[in-house]
Formats: sequence, structure tokens, C-alpha cells
Amino acid sequence: MTGNRILTTRPTDTEIVMSRVFDAPRELVFEAHTSCEHFVHWWGPQKYEVADCDIDFRVGGTWRIVIRSQDNEVKFFGEYLEIEAPERFVWTFGFNDDPGGPETYTFEERDGRTTITSRAVFPSKEALDEMMATGMEEGANELYDRLDEYLEVLKSRVDLS
Repeated sequence: MTGNRILTTRPTDTEIVMSRVFDAPRELVFEAHTSCEHFVHWWGPQKYEVADCDIDFRVGGTWRIVIRSQDNEVKFFGEYLEIEAPERFVWTFGFNDDPGGPETYTFEERDGRTTITSRAVFPSKEALDEMMATGMEEGANELYDRLDEYLEVLKSRVDLS
């Protein structure tokens, strides 16, 4: 399913909604978002690798992922605000030195395929425009391409058991 693109909308000046369909059951797609064991295989654009990861997947727990390429390092971090497995979670999404705001991820399954929808609210139109200018949308597409590939690995493990 690689090549499937994220559908991005901006319902308001300070909000971005991104969604994409994965050919995997919701429980598996949700599970891929819960631990470093999984994130190290897919988080970040193609030219990056996860250099550091710490995830405490519980309400009030924190998360931090550092990705690194040959010439760049990017930090993501935040706190889990809500978790309703396997339907949704809400976390704060910090990027480098910006603490960021809340992001809600929902996981909806239909006919064995799962749609992930993320909704992020920014403090201002300018803050959202700045984030979009970093190449966020293309980076998210590459990240989800990698998730697609990793889900195939997870599905094969489940099929064998």
C-alpha cells in the first residue's frame, strides 16, 4: 500500500487534520504507536533513524523520540493526556524547542483496514504555517510509508502465531 498519501485539511486557521488508510487491523495499527519497540522501525522520514526513544504509554506518561540523519537531529516530545485503546489517544506534540499543543489520534477500522486521523490545534495561524513550512506534510507521508512497511512485518508475525 506504499504510495497511499495522507489527506490533509485545515478546517480552521489554527487546526490541521491528517488522515490515511492502512491495510491492517486497528489493534495492530494502534499497537505500533505504543512503545519504542515499534517506533524505532518507522518514526521519521526515510533518511532518518531513531537515535533515542523513551515512551511511558499511560495517561500522564511522557514520550520523547530523537531522530537523526547525517546532517540533522530532530526532537519530538510530549505527554499522554488520554488513552482509549485501541480507538484513540491524545498527546501533546513538542518539536525541537517548541512545546507544542495537543494532538488527537483516532483509529477507525472498516473491512480490516484502519484509518488514522490526527487533529492538531496550534496557538496561532503563524505557528501552524511555520510547522507546515518545515516540510511536515512530506515528512508525515514518509513516516506513514515506513509504518505501512512495518505493519506488514507485524501482520506476518500475527499470521504465524
